[in-house]
Amino acid sequence: MTATHVITGAGSGIGRLIAERLAARGDRLVLVVRDEARADDLASVLPGSTSIVADLARPDALAAAVQDAADVADLPDAIDTLIHAAGIVDLGHVADLPVAAWTEQLAVNLVAPAELTRLLLPRLRAARGQVVFVNSGAGLTAHPDWAAYAASKHGLKALADALRGEEAEHGVRVTTVYPGRTATPMQEKVHAQEGAAYDADRWIDPASVATAVLTAIDLPRDAVISDLTVRPGPR
Repeated sequence: MTATHVITGAGSGIGRLIAERLAARGDRLVLVVRDEARADDLASVLPGSTSIVADLARPDALAAAVQDAADVADLPDAIDTLIHAAGIVDLGHVADLPVAAWTEQLAVNLVAPAELTRLLLPRLRAARGQVVFVNSGAGLTAHPDWAAYAASKHGLKALADALRGEEAEHGVRVTTVYPGRTATPMQEKVHAQEGAAYDADRWIDPASVATAVLTAIDLPRDAVISDLTVRPGPR
């Protein structure tokens, strides 16, 4: 039976590779994208995928977007996996970060995943499915300049931990993956913010993180990978 996966952040980086791997094995993809142009772009490279058009910076609009997808794109009644791979980062000292930097990162990195999960839980329960949160090493340890981003990712860990306990009775598995620095466009942006030269070869290949996510998804139903940390290997 073909599995159905809802994925955020499939436009680039880790989310894109996860989507490509799942599409290659014939699974059905429902991609959460910020606008119709991105939906068209992804449909051209991931034929057969459908979209939920929603700006994750506006979690309050997600309910309407999911309903539209259910009406127009025939969103399945059962969803096997919800993969949260989208995220934004804006570094800075606590003394310097404006309110907008806090609110946007918390909205995209924490509130939107919580709301999207809430909206799709009936479909996840129907499939006895799985929620996968692609978190960050910053979700475990906060360093200087990373306060807002780390706060959003610490919150995402709390969301996953609470959800895991709440949904066990419904057969829904919950996994958090904590990648270290990974060679993605976001990492390039981080280096620019840090004023550091970017060398992709120093960091984790995003394909390795995608492999970790698929390992958690494909694990037999008698077990769950609850937390998985992925770090750069020795060079």
